[in-house]
Amino acid sequence: MPIAVVASRIRREERLILEAFERLGLRCEHVDPRGLRLLLADGRPPYRAALMREVSHSRAASVATTLEALGVPTCNKPAVLDVCGDKLRTALAFHSAGLRMPQAAATWGTAAALETMPKLGYPVVVKPVTGSWGHLTTRVRDEEQARAVLEHRAALPNPQQHVFFLQEHIDKPGRDIKAYVAGDRVICAIYKNAVDDWRTNTAIGGAATPCPITPELTELAVAAAHAVGGGFLGVDLLIDQQERLYANEVNHTPEFHGAVDATGIDVAQGIVEWAVAEIEAREGAQA
Repeated sequence: MPIAVVASRIRREERLILEAFERLGLRCEHVDPRGLRLLLADGRPPYRAALMREVSHSRAASVATTLEALGVPTCNKPAVLDVCGDKLRTALAFHSAGLRMPQAAATWGTAAALETMPKLGYPVVVKPVTGSWGHLTTRVRDEEQARAVLEHRAALPNPQQHVFFLQEHIDKPGRDIKAYVAGDRVICAIYKNAVDDWRTNTAIGGAATPCPITPELTELAVAAAHAVGGGFLGVDLLIDQQERLYANEVNHTPEFHGAVDATGIDVAQGIVEWAVAEIEAREGAQA
């Protein structure tokens, strides 16, 4: 049976993954979840396993949960998708694991958020609990600006916007790090360098350059990945002016074309090799 590569969009990343499967002589099949039909009475779908590369978090989590329940193991697992898709749950996982991370708080009302922010110290970063690419993430410098941002968020119809996830602002030297973790290994890491914005996300113009994989980076990145359940993950680490590292966020379906261009490392092959090892380990445990 083939390994399903579940993705509604074939970006450069998914094309590289499909090419890596072919180069390694492994059977795979691209599965667009928008056309996937799973009749529960039919039992197990005809896939050895599923590599989840779906960009929609809600769809990825739903598909992965259904496949796992019908006997198809998924990489990453549904529980990992659930945690990584929620910034508050990710922060709680880091906190439980005792990782170095920015101070964080959660409130569910504007007044409570305004009372909490001075305890974190201005400026404070206000983040939506869901979303990616830095969208709707705001750095507020004082109470007046904070009130305007929070009142706007409170007026939005999406109830997830009414969860105020607040984070200490780390004074960065204009860059932070994304480490690509597969199991216990950091495949590669890049600096995300800010360009005309305090945010460093490459999706909004941040420039990627190679980052050395130090023992400290490996220890924190792998620990952060394990804290959310492990797998192939993009771990965001912040750097302060003293070069200390902080666990920040984890992406369960990370883009990696910028890392490939910056480092020349074959990230796609690393993903496929990790996924196959993970699948074989699960099959061995069931034998």
